[in-house]
Amino acid sequence: MLRRIRFRIALWCWARLVPILASGGRRLSALLALAKPRETTPYQGLAADYIVRRVKKATRRPWVMRDRPCLREGLLAVRFLRLAGYDPSLHFGVDRESVMRDALSAHCWVVLDEKTLLNPPSPGMVEILIYAGDRLMPSAPRSASATAA
Repeated sequence: MLRRIRFRIALWCWARLVPILASGGRRLSALLALAKPRETTPYQGLAADYIVRRVKKATRRPWVMRDRPCLREGLLAVRFLRLAGYDPSLHFGVDRESVMRDALSAHCWVVLDEKTLLNPPSPGMVEILIYAGDRLMPSAPRSASATAA
């Protein structure tokens, strides 16, 4: 019970801190550093689905980062899943149709054990990067819907 209360308080604080830390046009590598917690697992035993539900609830009414909800949720989910002892990955993709438009449409989603846990990509998304194991790696170009299955 105490672990869940500590988790919810920490998540609430981080949900408000991430948008502040993400402001000012930070590079992607600096934002991904926010998802890297210390090497401890204080929330060991919390279910991954519970963590994802709480992340969605903590971020449901953003004041800042309204235009990037998937990034905010993804950073928080990866951080807290790692603090619970899981090894999630954060996948990035672009909408194939947006490449020909003035504004590029991008998206990110969280994958754990080859299953999309948070913000599944649309069928038109093409996966381009994966953040896993504290490394940002290029993805083999393929449809993101293949990872959403």
